[in-house]
Amino acid sequence: MRDNSEAHELHFVGAVGGMERKLVLESKLEFVSYHEVLAGPLHGVNPLRAAISLFKLGIGTIQSLVKHLQIRPQVVLLTGGWANLPVAAAARLLGIPNVIYLPDIEPGLTITVLQRFARRIAITVEASAQFLPRGKTVVTGYPLQENRLKATREKAREHFKLDARRKTLLVFGGSRGARNINIALGACLGRLLEDGVQILHITGELDWERALREAGELKEHADYHAFPYLHADMGLALATANLALCRAGASTLAELPLFALPAILVPYPYAWRYQKVNADYLSDRGAAIRLDDEDMPDKLHQAISTLIHDDARLSEMSERSRALANSDGAAALARLLIETGAN
Repeated sequence: MRDNSEAHELHFVGAVGGMERKLVLESKLEFVSYHEVLAGPLHGVNPLRAAISLFKLGIGTIQSLVKHLQIRPQVVLLTGGWANLPVAAAARLLGIPNVIYLPDIEPGLTITVLQRFARRIAITVEASAQFLPRGKTVVTGYPLQENRLKATREKAREHFKLDARRKTLLVFGGSRGARNINIALGACLGRLLEDGVQILHITGELDWERALREAGELKEHADYHAFPYLHADMGLALATANLALCRAGASTLAELPLFALPAILVPYPYAWRYQKVNADYLSDRGAAIRLDDEDMPDKLHQAISTLIHDDARLSEMSERSRALANSDGAAALARLLIETGAN
């Protein structure tokens, strides 16, 4: 929340060799400095790699102590990932308060460990409280990007040159894409277009060329709009859609309700159970339906075509999704950090 952070210095600490640097640059947030510390995974790795990780975490803790003494932060925000462990341990040793932000509903192993160091734990939805220590959690909501908050359907239709008379299906899987979703969509792409559905397809940068080859001549169809990735325009894509087909990452808990957007959620099957829990949260509340990865080849076309032309069901799902919306996540998290750092 830039308005609340103008009087505060922001510093970022990531893992050596991690992907955080690219994300920080893309965020365009004005960090005073960027630092890296050694860290490594302990769960799901062989004993040799675990031993190496323990050594790295020890060095990373010393590095973090030095960074904290140089920066003198009032509060440390932790968001998961093994790089957070040495940062959190060093802050605890120096008496600096830690605040965890849990984007998904259920915490993973890293946050389960980190919660021992935390003074407060910010959560996206109340359902997360059952997994965490009583008295530490605060429901802040998910911090939404500004381009989401300002997007409107009217601007989106003009931007993407969409037909207001047709239903719009938005398909996406993050910056890297979701190949299995792309493949399943490709198998029924022609039938959906013949049925009058216009499609915004964000393939992901890694699957862009393969997805276009699979689309063949259909990539020139007037109602098929493919992109390798959308960054600033993603809010517009969400605003204009009548139905989304996507994975169930943490952002869907906030972005889909913000736009009251019904969805077919396909949890990523290799990410422990985070996405399944997220998908079930929305589907149990009538805001989405869950379709498992292995069922897409046989059931995807029917699921899309049945739902997108059922105005009554779409309207009901939209209202149920809207009831879960919270657009104040960034400001609420900023307030929590300021309050914790001041105490």
